[in-house]
Amino acid sequence: MKDKVAVVGMGCSKFGERWDCSIEDLIVEAVTEGLADAGIGKEDVDALFYSSSFITGASAVAVDALKLDGIPAYHNENWCCSGHIALIQAAMAVACGVYDTVLVLGAEKLKDTGAGGLGVGRGNTPVMENRRTAPGSFGLIGQRYFHEYGLTYEEGRRALARIAVKNHANGYLSPKAHFHKLITIEDALKAPIIAAPLGLYDCCGTSDGASCAILTRVDMAKGFRNDPIYIKGFGVSHGCMPHYDPNFDWLHFPALKKSSQAAYRMAGVENPREDISLAEVHDCFTVTEMAIYENFDFCDEGTAHKLLHEGYFDRDGKIPVNVDGGLKCFGHPVGASGIRMTYELYKQLQGRVDNPKRQVKGNLHLGLSHTFGGPPQLSAVLIVGNELG
Repeated sequence: MKDKVAVVGMGCSKFGERWDCSIEDLIVEAVTEGLADAGIGKEDVDALFYSSSFITGASAVAVDALKLDGIPAYHNENWCCSGHIALIQAAMAVACGVYDTVLVLGAEKLKDTGAGGLGVGRGNTPVMENRRTAPGSFGLIGQRYFHEYGLTYEEGRRALARIAVKNHANGYLSPKAHFHKLITIEDALKAPIIAAPLGLYDCCGTSDGASCAILTRVDMAKGFRNDPIYIKGFGVSHGCMPHYDPNFDWLHFPALKKSSQAAYRMAGVENPREDISLAEVHDCFTVTEMAIYENFDFCDEGTAHKLLHEGYFDRDGKIPVNVDGGLKCFGHPVGASGIRMTYELYKQLQGRVDNPKRQVKGNLHLGLSHTFGGPPQLSAVLIVGNELG
């Protein structure tokens, strides 16, 4: 797959509590930008790949909203990884010659239901998951991490707060983010506890949003633009829900490790700490982002909490992570998130970020985007670059 498919246009709606519009409005907002960015019209699209988790007949909704008559439309639902898997499916269809140019779209309207959160509830096994919540589950990672690496509760919470402060500072500069609020370590530490050790500022919000990408064959890419972004590699992995595995240690996630290693192999990444220029990862909770650092080999096991205080993952750090604010500031309209993350990499690698203050400095080559969800445990990784070879 490496260097067979290019991204030649992307679009992203404003994320937030979009009471002012319908799901169709969000779709049109994102796709209008994406088509214009690629310099094409909807008549130039051969197929639609749609991603959502909460919309019945989603691809039909998108086709009707965009008036994409006469082309095939495919819908996938893979929990939090839906957007990434839509991108991967579309890339495979282009790479094998089924289509020349395709539209990948993710959109979700979560605020209209009036329900809090994403409705995970008891999951697929009510007896084994009785009263399980997402914060309650992910909070277990923090408790185990603190214990394993000798952190006091206060030390551990302060490390997590450092992620929240970083991502809020990044989101503050992102015009399309849901939340634009600078916070301090003390703000995060004093916030109400949701599920120990996770406080309010450790949890991402619930938002509406849409995002899209235009993919084409590499040999056609320069006919669209002079600065296409190339798909270098991907990895997808499913795994058993941790709650069902008595030997799971809440530190080493097989789906995270297998998906990242598969993407690294395909992209030719030998040392992610040196090769990856920046990353957008699944920070549904601050502790999730910290676990990803170590499972993706961005740093050694048990060192993330120290490196956070040194600015290792800041915009000007060794590996900038979630430089647009991440899920923490965009929220998580599930089907749109993976494509929205890739949208940020696309702009950063082209040097075309909306706010010059947000542009990551240095010679950028490869970007990694990632989503993580379930049940069951599911992880998807996509690596893109701005050079062939």
